[in-house]
Amino acid sequence: MNFYSDEQWLDWVERLSQDDYVIIDKFVPDDLYHKIRSFFQQHLLKNDFSKAGIGALSEYQIKNSIRGDFVYWLDKKRDTELANFFQLVDHIIQKINELCYLSLSGFEFHLAHYPAGSFYKKHVDQFRNRNNRMITIIIYLNDHWLPGDGGELKIFKDSGKEILIEPVGGRCILFRSATLEHEVLITNKNRLSLTGWLLYQPSSVGYLLG
Repeated sequence: MNFYSDEQWLDWVERLSQDDYVIIDKFVPDDLYHKIRSFFQQHLLKNDFSKAGIGALSEYQIKNSIRGDFVYWLDKKRDTELANFFQLVDHIIQKINELCYLSLSGFEFHLAHYPAGSFYKKHVDQFRNRNNRMITIIIYLNDHWLPGDGGELKIFKDSGKEILIEPVGGRCILFRSATLEHEVLITNKNRLSLTGWLLYQPSSVGYLLG
C-alpha cells in the first residue's frame, strides 16, 4: 500500500534532517484516524491502560512527579483491528530507510492517555541501557482541541529556542529520539495520542518501557 508520494516524503525527511523534527497535519487518512480513535476509546472503557513509568528493564520505575500518563502497548498479532496502521508504519520505515540510508527494522507503539492535570517532564526518548530508538512518532487523537486546553508538546532546541505544538487531532510529529529534548505540558482535559518509536532492532520488551 502506497500512502504518500516520494516527493512528499523527500520534503518531510529534509525537514526532519534539518530541524530534527517535522510536523505533518492530517497525516492519517480520515477512516484510519477514526478507527484508531475508536480502538483507543474501547480499551480505555475496558480499563486496559496501565500507569506509565520511566527507564528500561531493571531501571523501570513509576514516578508521578515526572509523568502522569497511562499507556496501552500495541501488539501487531493481537491488535488486528489496526492492521492498516501497521501497514502505514511499514511504509514509513521503508521510506525513511530509502531516503536516509538507515537500517530501521522494527517498531514499538502504545496508546497514551493523559488525564486532566497530568504532564510529562523534560526528557529524551532514549535509555542508558537500551539505545535502539531512532525516530519518535506521535499521532494526536484529540477532536475539537482548543487553545487553553493545555497538553502542548514543548520541544527544546540546542539554540535555546522552544517550540510549542498543540495536540490537535490528526497531527503527526516525527523527531529524533535520542537528541531532541521535549516535554508534555499540563493538560486541562483528557489528552489522547498514539506514540511510538522506529528501531534499529525490534524490541520484545516494549510493555516494560516508558
